[in-house]
Amino acid sequence: MTKVAELHEKWSQEPEYREAYDRLGPAFEFSRCLIEARTRAELTQAELAERMKTTQSVIARLESGRNRPSTRTLEKIAQATGTRLRISFDPA
Repeated sequence: MTKVAELHEKWSQEPEYREAYDRLGPAFEFSRCLIEARTRAELTQAELAERMKTTQSVIARLESGRNRPSTRTLEKIAQATGTRLRISFDPA
C-alpha cells in the first residue's frame, strides 16, 4: 500500500476528515469522468486543449477539480472528445 493510501486509511477514522473527504466526492467524480472521456478519446491534455481552443493548463485545472466549468465548457469537452454531454439530478 502506498504511503498516501496508508495516510488516507488512518485519517478516515477521524469523523472530521471523513466528512471533508465525502464533501469532495462530486468534484472527484467530475474529474474522473473528464479524465476518462479524454483518455477514451486517446487525447493528451494538450491535444484536448487544442481541440477546445484553450491551453493545456486550463485542462489540467479542470481535471484537478479546482475549477468548476460552465455548461458551455462541458459542451466543448463533449464535442472535443466525441462524447455526449448528459447532466442529471439523481435522488440523494
